[in-house]
This record gives sequence, C-alpha cells and structure tokens, in this order.
Amino acid sequence: MQIKTIKAYHVVQPFVDGPYRMSKGRVADAFDAVIVAITSDSGLTGWGEMAPLGNFYSQAFAAGVRAGVIEIAPHLLGHDPRALASIGRLMDTVFKGHPYIKSALDMACSDLAARAADVPLVTLLGGRESETAELYKVVTHGTVDAMAALAKRIVKDGFHRLQVKVGGNVHDDIERVTAVAASVPKGTVIFCDANAGWTPYQARQFTDATRAIDYTFEQPCTTIDECMSVRRSLDKPMVLDESVASLDDMLDIHRKGAADGLTLKISRLGGVTKTRQIRDLAVDLGFMITVEDTGGAEIDTSAMAHLSLSTPEERRLHAIAFHEWVTVRTASNKPPVSGSRMGIPDGPGLGIDVVPDLLGAPFFEVGS
Repeated sequence: MQIKTIKAYHVVQPFVDGPYRMSKGRVADAFDAVIVAITSDSGLTGWGEMAPLGNFYSQAFAAGVRAGVIEIAPHLLGHDPRALASIGRLMDTVFKGHPYIKSALDMACSDLAARAADVPLVTLLGGRESETAELYKVVTHGTVDAMAALAKRIVKDGFHRLQVKVGGNVHDDIERVTAVAASVPKGTVIFCDANAGWTPYQARQFTDATRAIDYTFEQPCTTIDECMSVRRSLDKPMVLDESVASLDDMLDIHRKGAADGLTLKISRLGGVTKTRQIRDLAVDLGFMITVEDTGGAEIDTSAMAHLSLSTPEERRLHAIAFHEWVTVRTASNKPPVSGSRMGIPDGPGLGIDVVPDLLGAPFFEVGS
C-alpha cells in the first residue's frame, strides 16, 4: 500500500457557547482547524485533524499548520501509510520540530492503517479497555457568580467532573473556586487548572488558602521544576499538561516525582503514534492519564476517544467531547455521547464518516 494523494482543508469551528476564556485575558472564539485526507493506491482514505486553541495556549498556531502541511505532505507520497513509525521518522527528518504540524498527518495515517486492517483504531492502540469514558466539563474563567452558576448547570446536566479555570488574580481565584465548590454536590470531582498562569509564589498562596476544598491541582506554573517546587508543599494530587511536550518531558516528570497524572495532548506530542507510545510507558510508570487535544471536531474527538478507551480504566482520569463545543459539522456521524460518558463510533479506523462537501474546497492537494 502506498500514499497516492493528500488533501488539506481549512475549517473554522465557532464555539457553541461563545468565547472560551482563560486567565490573563486569553480568549478564543473558535477552533481554527486543518483537516487532512490521505488516500492510498487501494482507494482507502484516512482522516486527521489538528486545531490550536488560539495562538496563546501552546506552541502552535493555525497558519503554521497550513504552511507546514504543504511542506511535509509531498515527502509522504509513495510511502506505506501503515508504517507509522517510519512515517514519523520521515516527517522528523524532512521538517525539524513543530510536532503539531505533523499531528493531523499521523492521525490520517493511523486511521488509514486501521481501515486497511478492517478494525477500529482502538484495536491497534492496544485494545478496548471499556465501552465508554467519563467526560468532564470546563468552568471557564469569569466572575464568581458566573462560574458558580455554570458549575451548577453542568452538574444539573448530569456531569460529575469539573475543570475550573484559575491562574488569574490569586485572591479572586480563591473566591471563585470556593464559590464553585460550595455550589455543587459533595463528591463532585474538581480540577483547578491554572494553565501555567502562576508563579510558584502565587500557586502556593492559592493552595494554602484552599486546603479545605477537595480538588486536583493542574499545571500551576510553566516549568516542571516550578510545578515541583509547589508540589513539595502540596497536600493534593497534581496533574501536568502543558509541561508534557515529549517523551523526555514525561520521563523527567517521573524521575522528579513532579506529578501524579498527565494530560497528553495529541497535537502537542506530534500525533496518535507518539501519544500512544508516551501513554503506554506512562501507564507502566504509574501515572494517571487523560488523553485529549488542543481542539477539533468529530475527527479529532474520535482519535481522543480511541486513545482514551485503549487506556486501562484504572489509570484513566477522564475525557472531553470537543465535537460538542462547535457549531459546524464535518461528518455524518460522531463519537457517541450518552449522559456524561463518551464512546467511539462504529466502523473501522476512527469510525468517522467525513463528508468532504462540509469542508469546502481543499487549500492544498498533492499526488494523483
């Protein structure tokens, strides 16, 4: 089997609930997605998707994805898409760094490999560990009353896991989290996610004032060492997200004992293949795992679901349904959500039936 053609589409995906707000005035109105279709000489097509959350969240930006795909894609023609490790090495050889650009291409090859084997992608990722994964919902940064009201609404809708955005003015965030915790039933799982917004000094101020609240602290500071300095005085679990950009980062976190759990973002790590590699080793090292991404619709959410459901249930934290965040559709089906749990679509590969007419004209095409 050989790669015959590659097409790339640009799809802006506005948010259903309006602007997505984080601390320090960071806000996005939509996912700015690149969707890739890789077709083999056997006629099968695999799909991949990558969408940064604005230009502020990670070392990725939408225009860079579009430019980078154009540079990398021609080098993949004629290669076997099922040889995922080889494809990854080739991309790293012809294009230094920028793993987020390679993510959609790797995802499309992973989808194509599973479709060629006529099995769901979850089978190639280690096998299905459960039928569904528990979802969490985000309480975005805002006023105390708005955040408490949103938390109440989420729990009323049947969700039991909240990620509460912090990382702004410490004393205001103490008030925000205290109000959110008081507004939801006891036993609701709360993650306080600072998105690397604080110094260690600020993070310790926050943790000292909120000791009475049951929560997991997520990525309080920018670097692993800064987070580790906070962890030394912390009496709560810690999860790192933005600090996990490579296998070396994960091993560094393990050596230092800097976290109990990891959030693995597919695009940050360079695709499904590298995420699976890091996920498997992290599980063996004892970490709790969340697999998600920086954004996207049905294609990317399906990849997240396949990786989540192939993670051992006792090591899995939760998942998120990004396709429910956006107003546009890219496929005739989607990862199924029932209540607060998400599964994977039926069918081989990602199981997503993409409708090219919903994507518009490709901005790039190579091969014949």
